[in-house]
Amino acid sequence: TQLLISQEWASFVVERKALLSYYIMIQYLIMKNQIVQEQQKYQSYLEKEGLRFSRGRQQVFHKVMETHGHFTSEEIAKICSVLKPPVSRATVYRALHEILEAGVIRGTAFGDKHQNFEHLYDEKKHHHAQCVRCHKFIEFPDLNEDKRYHALLEKKGFKIIGHEMHFYGICKH
Repeated sequence: TQLLISQEWASFVVERKALLSYYIMIQYLIMKNQIVQEQQKYQSYLEKEGLRFSRGRQQVFHKVMETHGHFTSEEIAKICSVLKPPVSRATVYRALHEILEAGVIRGTAFGDKHQNFEHLYDEKKHHHAQCVRCHKFIEFPDLNEDKRYHALLEKKGFKIIGHEMHFYGICKH
């Protein structure tokens, strides 16, 4: 009986590992497809502006897409400065502005001296809280609270094109 249970358990584990591997592969392919779409969006923007998708722009784009969570221009500049050949700080800042204008990333204002960015392709609508001691970010879901303000602001002739909500405080760490 023990041997039968062990064999069944081993079979179950193997099946679960295969399913997990399959799931991970599917998720990876979906993400790769999304990144290709974001690259096409950026390239279309550059073409419209009469700009080339140069080696430097390509490297900045790929480093941005490899970065997860919030990031700053300075963090991307540091990463790109050690590439062979290195990408200049000016190219990084210019490319980030273009990637932002193309709608691939969005800027978030946190009161820091550097603007923070995050991807749009893999983000659900959310807001941020930031610890004023350690500067850690906490993301929390958007609850469509902005709809409460639409009628009020539209009556005043203000067209809402987006919003951000930030909380500042001290985390438990």
